[in-house]
Amino acid sequence: MTVASSSPPSRLPLRGVEGTAPKPKPGKKRERDGGGRGDGALAALFIAPAMLGFLVFLLWPTLRGIYLSFTRFNLLTPAEWVGLDNYDRMIHDPIFWDSLTVTVEYVVINIGIQTVAALAIAVLLQRLTQSAMLRGVVLTPYLMSNVVAGLVWLWVLDTQLGIGNEIISGLGIDRIPFLADETWAIPTIAMINVWRHVGYTALLLFAGLQAIPNDMYEAAKVDGASEWRMFWRITMPLLRPVLAVVLIMTVIGSFQVFDTVAVTTAGGPANATNVLQFYIYGSAFGRFQFGYASAMSVALLVVLSAITVLQYRLTRAGQTDLG
Repeated sequence: MTVASSSPPSRLPLRGVEGTAPKPKPGKKRERDGGGRGDGALAALFIAPAMLGFLVFLLWPTLRGIYLSFTRFNLLTPAEWVGLDNYDRMIHDPIFWDSLTVTVEYVVINIGIQTVAALAIAVLLQRLTQSAMLRGVVLTPYLMSNVVAGLVWLWVLDTQLGIGNEIISGLGIDRIPFLADETWAIPTIAMINVWRHVGYTALLLFAGLQAIPNDMYEAAKVDGASEWRMFWRITMPLLRPVLAVVLIMTVIGSFQVFDTVAVTTAGGPANATNVLQFYIYGSAFGRFQFGYASAMSVALLVVLSAITVLQYRLTRAGQTDLG
């Protein structure tokens, strides 16, 4: 006969049962909250240098320039408030309008050729090869400064001693005054900057092409689409947001052309390359008319802001066709 045990049942921990887990201590919650505040402080610490640079080298000079545009200032005497006199002078200044026309001509040539060439290079890199070495070769000219690039091409294209004109002369063609003729000067400067920047622009577009799913091209090939049809039906629509941003960046940079002009033509011949930035520089540091130069700089800022907003809206840069 078996006798039932009278000992009490053992009390096992009930951690796995719902509602019986121990509650976290209040101290742990405070630690998590404190950690969040610590992350914010750390983020602010990392952002501080960039924010300081923005305030010191961008925001303050911009505000100071807007103020000086309403004054007569030459560094030797205190700024004298003249109201809208500088802007009235700018409106009636034929050299200002001529410089703006020259700048627009340069921008149209530079942007037109650079965008088409960069897009072609990017598509070739995407469709034919993705060699890292080839991408490095394409980017090489961009690693050279504008001043060095301008000097190199000044020597190459010199009318009498340049190797470029030596080759042209050897082919039985008359030497071309690329940088000494009013007709050739601006297109030549535009081509120099296209040569330097096209690789960088192409790599930006190449990065945008990488985001397009390859399945779309494979499906189009199955349907019998040619490369040209795939380019217009797949590549261009899906690349539009990236292309729009690249266009905005290159247009802003083209309007600010200065160093290539300074080292090759210095605004000549006969003001044929006197772009707006070079005219502003000459007014400020050549004739010490800082108030007038600031007024032209503010006008350029307004023009670039308007062009940027217009480009952004027309190209729908903030929208994508990728589902």
